[in-house]
Amino acid sequence: MDFIRQSLIGPISEFLWSYLLVYLLIGAGLYFTFRTRFIQIRLFPLMVRQLFHSGHADGGISSFQAFCVGLSTRVGTGNIAGVGIALTLGGPGAIFWMWVVAALGMATAFVEATLAQVFKVPAEDGSFRGGPAFYIARGLGARRVGALFAVVLIVTFTLFNMVQANTVSDVLRGGHSVGAQWTALVLIVFAAPVLFGGVRRIARAMAYLAPAMAAVYIILALAIIAMNLAEIPGVFSQILRSAFGLDPALAGTAGGLSAALLNGAKRGLFSNEAGMGSAPNAAATATTPHPARQGLIQSLGVFVDTMLVCTATALIIMVGGEEVYVPGQDSTLTGAALTQAAIASQFGTAATWLTTLLVTVFAYSSIVGSYSYAEVNLSLFHVGKVALTSFRLITLAAVGIGSILALDVVWELADVAMAVMTLINLLAIGLLGGWAFGLLRDFDRSRREGRDPVFTAEGNPDLPRPLDTEVW
Repeated sequence: MDFIRQSLIGPISEFLWSYLLVYLLIGAGLYFTFRTRFIQIRLFPLMVRQLFHSGHADGGISSFQAFCVGLSTRVGTGNIAGVGIALTLGGPGAIFWMWVVAALGMATAFVEATLAQVFKVPAEDGSFRGGPAFYIARGLGARRVGALFAVVLIVTFTLFNMVQANTVSDVLRGGHSVGAQWTALVLIVFAAPVLFGGVRRIARAMAYLAPAMAAVYIILALAIIAMNLAEIPGVFSQILRSAFGLDPALAGTAGGLSAALLNGAKRGLFSNEAGMGSAPNAAATATTPHPARQGLIQSLGVFVDTMLVCTATALIIMVGGEEVYVPGQDSTLTGAALTQAAIASQFGTAATWLTTLLVTVFAYSSIVGSYSYAEVNLSLFHVGKVALTSFRLITLAAVGIGSILALDVVWELADVAMAVMTLINLLAIGLLGGWAFGLLRDFDRSRREGRDPVFTAEGNPDLPRPLDTEVW
């Protein structure tokens, strides 16, 4: 397995990330930021207000529930394990580039979520289905490419579920000497009832679980920041200096500029998913009066994930002391184990149990949220009950296998799958961006005229062409 990883998986991953995706993500984010007139700044207060007035949907999934499903996969082990990996491989500067990718990614997230809404289709249970596979097929008329994206997404999120399970297993084994087979069994037992309940049950579960776990983690981080308040300015200074290669202590080390940029962008995307094409699958399920409204709400999810939760993890690790993390030096700890050690350095070994609980809940919510994305894309192929049941069993098997495999193999496989998926989606939203810009004009005009924005497709002058839809 190590030979395959080093000779095949690793080089492919390095090529995709080092020479393509980092620049495409930043370029797409800049383009969408300018075309939406800095929507992440201009309409940020409205994003917050929209979220808190979106909690009910007659016969469907509310905007808030769809936001929570997206948040459940965004706020996952990428925030705990991924940030630790970014700091280990890229140094403190990686956190700055995570911020950059997220800030620009908020505009990208708006575009892809709005497209998911406008090209969504009704489902048999009264909710909706949509996402990149649907807007590629319906918006671009490229049904085969849409089907290809659906297949890639299903594979990607099956691998992501292995990553989530692997992280839980790593924490339980390292902190509590729990065997991987027991971790696999417990995760399977708890995930199965929700997976077999379908997308609606997932949405209801995440409406409670996702906000609660994010709030608990941020409160924990605030407590640690308060205990180390004098160190925080120095931490931010180190992040900024390292981001631009200005820290002499990191010159020529794994924390150099290129490593900071690469690992910050890679781990940032894994965490907030902006441009990847995953969150639009949740955005499309919402019942909302205007597609742009859900675009704004999903954009806010990127902010919560990276600017709040990932930053919290970085601060926790960087104030943990030299026994936990020293920039530019090799560490025996990485991933979730690094975050766990940092929390224990502040609250003692008793806090290990709290970290374990948080990691487990983060991972569990990500597993069921990731499955919901895969199920939405599986519906594109009109599979029957037998095929759907088989896929649910495959997902549970992936959770079990992921608990046992080596961490580096699982992460690198997920990186390659995520890169392919992101490339397809970025091309699609670049070609379809005019639809999102037109919907934003329609939304802004309604607000200027003092009306609550309600979208009607027929005769709408802001659309690039007439929209064939059963929804709008």
